Amino acid sequence: MDWDVRTNGTFRGILLVLLAAAIITASGQAGAIGLYAVLLVLQIAFVVVLAIVLFRLWRTHRGEIGMWSLRSRVVFYGAALVALVDLVGSWVVPGYPSNGLEALVFFGVLVGCGFAMYRVWQDEHTYGY
Repeated sequence: MDWDVRTNGTFRGILLVLLAAAIITASGQAGAIGLYAVLLVLQIAFVVVLAIVLFRLWRTHRGEIGMWSLRSRVVFYGAALVALVDLVGSWVVPGYPSNGLEALVFFGVLVGCGFAMYRVWQDEHTYGY
């Protein structure tokens, strides 16, 4: 097997996940703290990657968004802000969401914000019609 930079990225990722799982499993009870640390790092990495992707999308299309009506911009940016507050609130408040109803509300808010942003995007793009 060729282990140079041309190795499949997915295969390398799976090997890294397996290595992390083996280390956490081998550490036994002391691994609970390690597992918490790994999950915290993964949450932070997820937020950072999501922020980078959204910033790059915004930067690419900010000229188009600037030409939208005031109502569309307010709905678009407002939905993004509500989704961000929902995500940050779930990490700041300990134990949130703690039951099924809170989880349903959490995901419902995210889906609602995404739908509002999608509808504004579709309404503002005429594609030459």
